Amino acid sequence: MDFNVTTLDGKASGKVSVSDAVFGLEPRADILARMVRYQLAKRRAGTHAVQNRADVSRTGAKLYKQKGTGRARHSSARAPQFRGGGRSFGPLVRDHGHDLPKKVRAMALKHALSAKVKADAIVVVDDLVAKDPKTAALKGVLAKLGIADALVIGGAELDRNFSLAARNIPGLDVLPVQGINVYDIMRREKLVLSKSAVEALEARFSEGAAK
Repeated sequence: MDFNVTTLDGKASGKVSVSDAVFGLEPRADILARMVRYQLAKRRAGTHAVQNRADVSRTGAKLYKQKGTGRARHSSARAPQFRGGGRSFGPLVRDHGHDLPKKVRAMALKHALSAKVKADAIVVVDDLVAKDPKTAALKGVLAKLGIADALVIGGAELDRNFSLAARNIPGLDVLPVQGINVYDIMRREKLVLSKSAVEALEARFSEGAAK
């Protein structure tokens, strides 16, 4: 499979060949859903907590005598049914993350890339370099390419001017190739890859296949 390569100015810059084993799969929604759930679960802080019965600072004395009052039997004001008592079955600090096999995670990234290819939503740019860190200028350049809501993946290191110019544009995420992930790919309409990013992805999956 070949991708047409363009410059940021919209001029043709040749083609780049990619593997069908990475970009030409039939996308599986179940694998993509598993990966997105895995990513979002790991992002949760899990710092939610409440005071349960053991955490509430109230007297431990019995409220009133056991018998003869005509009321229900109670032993502590810390019980959840009383105002100021501890909460029952409230959230506790915990890790929401769960395991997902490494092979499934790698497969999910391939299917996400293939999904964008199938939707004709991949743009390959020869180099993501800006002359000046000007947001307005970059916004105009991207508009000419038809890019408004997109994830932009550069090489191992991002051009500083491009990163500064892009960070104030709504609907645009910029990441180095090491940070590419399924959730960010699927949440944006288009995927913009630099030529070096495509080569890095090809090398990454070819090494994985060799292992």
